[in-house]
Amino acid sequence: MVSKTKLEGICETCKYAATCILIKSRDKAIWDCEEFEGFEPDDIRIFANEYIKEQGGLMSILEKIQAKYGYLPESALSIVAEETSRSLVDIYGIATFYKSFSLKPRGKHLISVCVGTACHVRGAPGVAEEFERQLSIESGETTEDNKFTLETVNCLGACALGPIVVVDGHYFSKVQKTDAKNIIKKTLEGLDKVEIEKDERIFPVEVACSKCNRSLMEPDYKIDGVPCIRVTISFGYEHGWLRISSLYGSYNVESEYEIPSDKVINFFCPHCHAELIGASTCSDCGAPMVPMIIKGGGIVQICTRHGCKGHMLDLNGVNL
Repeated sequence: MVSKTKLEGICETCKYAATCILIKSRDKAIWDCEEFEGFEPDDIRIFANEYIKEQGGLMSILEKIQAKYGYLPESALSIVAEETSRSLVDIYGIATFYKSFSLKPRGKHLISVCVGTACHVRGAPGVAEEFERQLSIESGETTEDNKFTLETVNCLGACALGPIVVVDGHYFSKVQKTDAKNIIKKTLEGLDKVEIEKDERIFPVEVACSKCNRSLMEPDYKIDGVPCIRVTISFGYEHGWLRISSLYGSYNVESEYEIPSDKVINFFCPHCHAELIGASTCSDCGAPMVPMIIKGGGIVQICTRHGCKGHMLDLNGVNL
């Protein structure tokens, strides 16, 4: 029987793992294998047919595949090409253009260092070099133990807080070279452990409706000491307001009605009354994500499942 250590990497999800000869002769995790078949073709076809008729449907299909498998397998992209009647060249063009997509499996933790203009002038290149030194890899590489993948990106949509580093969706602002080692340590200890008053990853955001662009902020009502976000929600037969902390990294909310744990709720703009729903789904629980526009650039995505902490800042399409 193959040991758990040898099954790390893509072997964990490969359907040939039980009879594979290669993994029996390797002590390190395998992340690149021509024989890998870890997904069900029918799943890819379901994703394709679900979004094929929507505007921006191809992006949504790739997002679903990336969320489920952690990267975009070549065989999966071939199926997408067949189902959507798009050329494989076009699909690869999209997959390689957006930093959120990867054509090869990444490490357990993804560290993204912004080197855009605003961060660059504040010392971001030195920050990136320090992460490379601490991890003994270069940007675009994964550590030998497959715990970390390091990348540099052009902009993360929070220029005023640069240099910015994002680890597994958690933002670190005003990062200096001396912070790199501690960020790596915090990542290994668990990034979900937060102290609102002390944690540097928590900062306020101002958001607007993704449909009408009107502000969703409620200046006169504060949660965590800052103006909150107010939206309208519905679930079951209930329909009322929901107030959300505007501190990114805080999960404090207040609701007009008690919301059952794990309940998926519908979000609406209190101004234009449009449903706030996007094409993305939560990578933690699979529920739909709600996009809100951040003042100054970027999008914050909020999971619609009550109690889920799968919120994140969307890095796609943000430019200086």
